[in-house]
Amino acid sequence: ADFATAMMAFFMLLWLMGSTTKEQKAAISEYFNNPSAFEGMSTAPSQSTGEGTGSSPSIINFDGAIDMAPEAPQTAALDQERIEALAQEQDQARLESLQTALEDALDKSQALAPFKDQLLIDIMPEGLRIQIVDKENRSMFDSGSAQLKSYTTDILKELGAIINQVPNRISLTGHTDAKPLERHLYSNWELSTERANAARRALISGGMQENKVGRVVGLASTVPFDKTAPDNPINRRISIIVMNKKTDEAVQEGTTTVEALTKP
Repeated sequence: ADFATAMMAFFMLLWLMGSTTKEQKAAISEYFNNPSAFEGMSTAPSQSTGEGTGSSPSIINFDGAIDMAPEAPQTAALDQERIEALAQEQDQARLESLQTALEDALDKSQALAPFKDQLLIDIMPEGLRIQIVDKENRSMFDSGSAQLKSYTTDILKELGAIINQVPNRISLTGHTDAKPLERHLYSNWELSTERANAARRALISGGMQENKVGRVVGLASTVPFDKTAPDNPINRRISIIVMNKKTDEAVQEGTTTVEALTKP
């Protein structure tokens, strides 16, 4: 009887081995060589099984398949999604903190406080936007010139130092009003671009790292702040967007439009 039982067990073993794949055989071999290598399984076959014991009821099921954890690629994909979600949350929190710091500076800084009504700060889907707009009798530049006023330079230097506190890169855009320039072969397109570059230089002189600039664009009068009055001085402005990670990646890949970064 003992011999018959042994033979039956032997043939059962042969049947099991014949019905498993090479990968399953390798997993079985690894288990018996190092049973503790499989997380959640007992270190010895004699340990109890069941919920709460930290062990698996069976390493092989009756269909010859190994009872393993979910496939690694699925787990990796879920982990990557969690990482991306956390990164976006941290990015958003960083930009919100920067907004708070800028708003505090508007109240406390001697350079910024007098121009509080000309500095517009808001969070948009692409990042944190800072707009410096002209007001009647208080412009950033002389008429038709890309030369910064001295107080505009001071404003941009302070902004550069604050922006440099975050790792995010920026997009710079220059805008003009709709009044045509009376200069040969020189239009608001050239002027808006040169003004954006002048702002870039002032930000850098204030301590912002040069490699934080991701895009510099001049859009003339094509994206007015006040659509009902194209000649309104408020349309003359410099727009700085501290880009979030998603927007920065889109800019580097060339998959975002200028309009997305310049809408009023």
